[in-house]
Amino acid sequence: MKVFGVTGWKNSGKTGLMERLVSEITGRGLTVSTLKHAHHSFDVDHEGKDSHRHRMAGASQVILSSRNRWALMTELRGAEEASLEELLGKLDPVDLVLIEGYKREGHDKIEAHRAATGQPLIAPGDETIVAVASDSAPEVSVPVLHLDDTSAIADFILARVGL
Repeated sequence: MKVFGVTGWKNSGKTGLMERLVSEITGRGLTVSTLKHAHHSFDVDHEGKDSHRHRMAGASQVILSSRNRWALMTELRGAEEASLEELLGKLDPVDLVLIEGYKREGHDKIEAHRAATGQPLIAPGDETIVAVASDSAPEVSVPVLHLDDTSAIADFILARVGL
């Protein structure tokens, strides 16, 4: 599987870009999965639901399944956070995995950047950032694409990963 990342500071447009890229790339007939890193605790389950009760009772893993989708929840219970490689290994094969976050990992990334956030660019100090998608025209040594030009960003990514 090919992997490519979207990174950037909070409110830089990462999630919106990811959403548009998934739609654009799957619209071209390719299969895409996503992997997102969260810096905070999160829960996809809800208190009072049977699956939540199973987890709270001590189950290590709970699969919740219906005819529309299934989800596997794994409780770490103090164990180390899974590595990116471990998580990628859990995905079914697809043409491309788009990774949101994981700034410090070694895969190629595009940095989403919005001038209004006032945040500095990450790209100048990070060789894994191979392009910037911005609503301004920052001076960097990597290609700069307009943050809203999803088609051009998808073209860049697909060419970079060899699809």
